[in-house]
Amino acid sequence: MKNIICALIIIALYSSCKSGNSTPATLPILGNREPVTKTVNGKPVTDTVYSTIPAFKFVNQYADTITNKSLDGKIYVADFFFTTCPSICPVMHRNMLNVYKEFKADDNFRIISHTIDPKYDTVPVLKKYADKLGISGNTWWLLHGTKEDTYQIAKKYLVSVQEKNPQGEYIHDGYFILVDKQKRLRGTYDGTDPAQVTKLIADIKTLKTEPDQVAAK
Repeated sequence: MKNIICALIIIALYSSCKSGNSTPATLPILGNREPVTKTVNGKPVTDTVYSTIPAFKFVNQYADTITNKSLDGKIYVADFFFTTCPSICPVMHRNMLNVYKEFKADDNFRIISHTIDPKYDTVPVLKKYADKLGISGNTWWLLHGTKEDTYQIAKKYLVSVQEKNPQGEYIHDGYFILVDKQKRLRGTYDGTDPAQVTKLIADIKTLKTEPDQVAAK
């Protein structure tokens, strides 16, 4: 009798664990949201509409034009930097290399890094910076655009970017921003913290398993 009870307890625990693991993990959706009511089959239905990254147009280190459509069907990570940064940028991009190496074989993933110093960081300068990092191919794009366009889109990523202060230094956040295939913000990570970057890699893998990300190709 005791053996039967023990066996039933083990089966119950196994079933509980299996059931608990059947629901895939999901990441939060960040940014502004608003309810939108529409009529479906004669009845009002309210959906939540989340803010998304708007249309943009920049040029990468290969002088190729990159737009929002270049990222259609792709999960990506965005950040902001400048090549002459003496402080956090080198740390950020050493850490970003771990993300690059983890997903560089995945054509449905990208990294985009916007320079906040477009006057100095021309396309040839960005290419030289990419070569120094040891990156190639299309997994990681270093993007050049007008100061106005770059600073404006930074706001959409919830990143603070400022022009040079009286000491001649650019001020910007060191965040890595995770964006899903619907252009929604799904996570922010301190790019100078290796533990946060490890979490980013894990969250990218989690995001790739979400049903709407698998379907949105």
